[in-house]
Amino acid sequence: MDDIVDLVHRSLADATDAEFTDRVDAQAARLREAIESGEFDNDAFSVGLEVELYAIDSVPEPPSEDDESGEEDAEDAAAEADPDADLSGGGGGAWDGSLEAPTESESGSGASLEPEGRASLEPDDGGGDQFGSGEGPSLDVDPDSPLAPDESEAADTDPEPTVETAADDADDEPYMNPEEWEGRLTRLPEVVFDGEANEELGLHNAEVNTDPNAFDETGMAVQTTSVEMHTKQARQQASKHNCELVLDAMWTIPPEEGSEAYLSDHEARDGVVLADNMRRAPRYVALDNEAAAHADGEIPFSVPGYDGAFPTILFESLATSIQPHLQVPDAEAFPAYYNAAIRTLGPLLALSVNSPFLPADMYGDDVDGEWLCANTHRELRIAAFEQSVNTSENPKVRVPRDIDAATDVVDRVVADDLFAPFLREWLEEGERESFAEEFWEFDHKRGTYWRWLRCVVGGTPVDGASGERSLRIEYRPLPTQPHVRDIIGMQALTVGLIRGLVVTDHPLAELPWAEASRGFYDAARHGLDADLAWVTGHGERTTDREVVFDEVFRLARSGLDEQGVPESQIDEYLGPIERRYEAGETPSSWKVDRVREYLADGMALGDAISEMQRDYFEASRAHHEFAEWL
Repeated sequence: MDDIVDLVHRSLADATDAEFTDRVDAQAARLREAIESGEFDNDAFSVGLEVELYAIDSVPEPPSEDDESGEEDAEDAAAEADPDADLSGGGGGAWDGSLEAPTESESGSGASLEPEGRASLEPDDGGGDQFGSGEGPSLDVDPDSPLAPDESEAADTDPEPTVETAADDADDEPYMNPEEWEGRLTRLPEVVFDGEANEELGLHNAEVNTDPNAFDETGMAVQTTSVEMHTKQARQQASKHNCELVLDAMWTIPPEEGSEAYLSDHEARDGVVLADNMRRAPRYVALDNEAAAHADGEIPFSVPGYDGAFPTILFESLATSIQPHLQVPDAEAFPAYYNAAIRTLGPLLALSVNSPFLPADMYGDDVDGEWLCANTHRELRIAAFEQSVNTSENPKVRVPRDIDAATDVVDRVVADDLFAPFLREWLEEGERESFAEEFWEFDHKRGTYWRWLRCVVGGTPVDGASGERSLRIEYRPLPTQPHVRDIIGMQALTVGLIRGLVVTDHPLAELPWAEASRGFYDAARHGLDADLAWVTGHGERTTDREVVFDEVFRLARSGLDEQGVPESQIDEYLGPIERRYEAGETPSSWKVDRVREYLADGMALGDAISEMQRDYFEASRAHHEFAEWL
């Protein structure tokens, strides 16, 4: 603990600020020169994905009808404990979000866990660090970045998890009737992170990531398999400790102590605030104290139906998200992809909104349920993240401006407000041999450049696509979706659309930046009913929703086709998102409708939100994609 406090004081010292800034300036100069000389050009596009989840207490399995059955029950228990057993329940992997293997076509195309007639889709574990793990709209919990928690600190500093029961002791626990299950938020035990899951800011959060793959037919199929496998493995680990990992964008059933208490509880040590339910890595604590200091110790949070303030940034952990990555091989062409991507933020967010409600106990008794359903944002994650860390003079979370050259992304990081600098020698030893080591301080500052779209400079080599030096777009505003099939659909739609806009020489870049930014925030507020601005393929301005989304899906198909993804596979990827659009529904609109139904039955607002959330959990178990809920 004392080491954390000492490092935080050193991080926030004026002398550190000056030394860190000098190093960032020098590293940025070398990066600009390397980009201009072509060192960041590569052979092909590649893709990656990050997925965040949160934990709730799990529904217990009912006791056996015949506890005396002996061998038969023992065999069932062994199968249940087998980490390779099918944990889906209810027919074919619905709860683990598995993409059902498509019917084999004559060409053998389509994503499947074990495709025939092509290279193995097993993820390559020898590829070094993962593609941008932890770089989504959170405080950058990248195990290979300067902001990652140190493994040696976790055991000494993390609060005890809510549930300590080991899997072997499950039989000693009293059985709880599933009807009494509440689905409350809970803290994850450390064992969950021994596998594919990575730690996140809150003790209730986890993240799974894919290694980067070439953006082509096989690469997209590998992405599918990786998300399925990693999510299932993390869920298996959590289930052994009476926890359930949920694919959702915002938790709404509070922990036992209540949401505001959970998000506010902290202690102070020698002037340093330590949030009880935040992972106590020195870099997290320093960032937290920096942000809170800019807000004079209380960070306000205001959305429809709620006004409050918190002593730490932990209320950012209300939100969970997915972040597709698209690596662009040509530095000279990078601005065209980046600027086009900015103009897709509104439409893609509108299709994916999934967080219309805060935790149920954060709404006071004076909040009218019908009013809230009509006025709440369809994507509260946007407000939660922006307000949690936009405490300095220049907001750090916002829609980025257009760029003219690839080197502009370096300049943007240099010019950004400095939060909680660290020097490499405090945390790392040895010579700076790799790219990540050479540009350690620059990458640390880039990790706090929290725009809704940003560039990652440098990354993991990808066979047949790129080396260690590369430029990629990190697409940050999308909420976590209810199923793996929906997540892969949003990934394919995002990377396909950005690629399709450029390869077809589409004039969307002519849309004024201000209109793109306005449409993004309107999508956060209204979802599919947002007022979106667009430029058609003929160069005409339009706000016609049908025209906008017809082009979005058509261009995404063009981009995927350009990368060699066969039509049958494109149909599988984009189908779940197209079907929800055709139904005129999003996960957020479904949630609002469920709450309205419970209100109409006479239920109080808090109870209606909790019941809606339990319905969400059940629907995610019973189906394979959100459109099946409708």
